[in-house]
Amino acid sequence: MRRQRGQSLFEVVLALAIATIIIVAMVALASSAIRNSNFSKNKSLATRYSQEATEWLRGERDTDFDAFFLRAANPLFCLKTLNWAEATIGTCTDGQEIPDTLFKREVGFARNTVLVGGLPKNVVEAEIKVYWQDAQGVHEVRSITEYTDWREI
Repeated sequence: MRRQRGQSLFEVVLALAIATIIIVAMVALASSAIRNSNFSKNKSLATRYSQEATEWLRGERDTDFDAFFLRAANPLFCLKTLNWAEATIGTCTDGQEIPDTLFKREVGFARNTVLVGGLPKNVVEAEIKVYWQDAQGVHEVRSITEYTDWREI
């Protein structure tokens, strides 16, 4: 009896199929890791842009609360930059991204007057939304802050 040497065609095809499956799985895992990394980076940047807007609005409040309260009569602004002269009323449209980014930033206002110790006090609620779109869809970061004239007694 003679022993056969070498491998049959079936064994070669099976080995190639297994190797292909392993390579495809590794590429899929790497792709998923990159996608998750990009999402985390973008979410972190969006949070930073939201915090910048919160601090900028705090400064606007401190500069002139009455003007800030009047400006908040418009319910929604697109803030491409942190400058009222460049802000547009309404939602952001194409081309209104924060410069050199893929993010759009909007601030929505709600004005209220509440009684504090029997005296009226104006309150501005600002909801900041920073959002972006990628292959997985639209993502957003939101923050809500209430502003009052803290210098009023």
